[in-house]
Amino acid sequence: MSKLTYEQAAALDRDYNQHPWLTGSVNAVPIERGEGIYFWDYNGKKYYDMSSQLVNVNLGYGNKEIINAIKEQVETLPYIAPAYGSGPRAQLAQKLIELAPDNMGKVFFTCGGSDANEAAIYAARTFTGKSKILSRYRSYHGSTLGAGNLSGDPRRFALEKPAATGFLKFYDPYVYRSEIAFKSDAEASAYYLRLLEEQILYEGPDNIAAVEVESITGANGVIIPPDGYLQGLRKLCDRYGILLICDEVMAGFGRTGKMFSFEHWGIKPDIISFAKGVTCGYIQLGGIIMSKDISAYFEDHTFLYGLTYSGHSAACAAGVAAVDYYREHHILEHVNEVGKVLGELLEDLKLRHRSVGDVRYIGLFAAVELMKDREKKIPLVPYGYDEDKKMAKIIGLLKERGFATFGRENNINICPPLIITEKELREAMKIFDEVLTIVDKEFL
Repeated sequence: MSKLTYEQAAALDRDYNQHPWLTGSVNAVPIERGEGIYFWDYNGKKYYDMSSQLVNVNLGYGNKEIINAIKEQVETLPYIAPAYGSGPRAQLAQKLIELAPDNMGKVFFTCGGSDANEAAIYAARTFTGKSKILSRYRSYHGSTLGAGNLSGDPRRFALEKPAATGFLKFYDPYVYRSEIAFKSDAEASAYYLRLLEEQILYEGPDNIAAVEVESITGANGVIIPPDGYLQGLRKLCDRYGILLICDEVMAGFGRTGKMFSFEHWGIKPDIISFAKGVTCGYIQLGGIIMSKDISAYFEDHTFLYGLTYSGHSAACAAGVAAVDYYREHHILEHVNEVGKVLGELLEDLKLRHRSVGDVRYIGLFAAVELMKDREKKIPLVPYGYDEDKKMAKIIGLLKERGFATFGRENNINICPPLIITEKELREAMKIFDEVLTIVDKEFL
């Protein structure tokens, strides 16, 4: 492969590559290499990767354990069809079952998060014989037909023409933006669960296969549920014979200081969808972990869902290496330690910047919500309608200074690689502080 200049790489990308979620030609910055928590463009400019790309490069760039595992597997057996047994696939499945709650039975592998949620929809509908799936607004579960309709944010609109049937939406427990001044997490949880139960009754429990939620709403603002909400959701599903699917695609694999984020609330889902951090972006991989009851059902019934690259040998080898790395290098402990520092820094920014309405964080999973008027809770960008492209400009100011991240609506996500040091974190957050000062003066 020939060496390209910045201008050549940018021109080729602009002329021939269709970028997702964007209109027409895009002047994308061409990136040449990465190491640790950093990446460099073709001009040699260095960036802090403060979103782990799309919250998937959990172990950073240049991880030799994952790289060597891929090399060894490609040289031995790069691919084998799903109908055959595979050493890496079997080993990774075993490791995931060992990480998961004790009610889990088997793993089905996919190529990423979207098709993991497609598999979850299939498994839930087939096992229960019911068709309706409830999911939340502000959620994102993927961009394939089923996962796209499962999603609640505006990216689903194109997939609703016509919509796939059986997908119904309910509201997140978004306490910060609620007009109700809840006195406690218990009161907030009870309120949102009461609304959901009423919806379940009107839709008919006998028609509902599953409720699927991001355990913590991710790309749409790291909305952390109030204590008691997920426990109550589990009880609600049990009461009406409905499966609970937890989407851990973004929040899983150490991001929140637990291997799976639902563990913070001590619940056991029926299905877990995963991707991203299982291989940390080195090769595409996703999947679902199914309960023992669901797994037993498919002992006697055909699993009528498959993919050419399901359980790809090299991807599973990368997964084995990544899971081992999390354990052997005590990544969860590190996330909890550095996550405390991130929380302190974010709370300080909230005190000092009038543009900051709310900061939400758990482990190294965080978002800053920007407000035009934080006393009246008027968002900088109301529900995604960014006519003045304010958020794009703010993200651009950060990127110009070497702080790379993304956001949706009026939120900016801060989700660095889990290997980030306290020193690196403090250096990067100085850039964020600097840009918030500009936002206070020029954007409100």
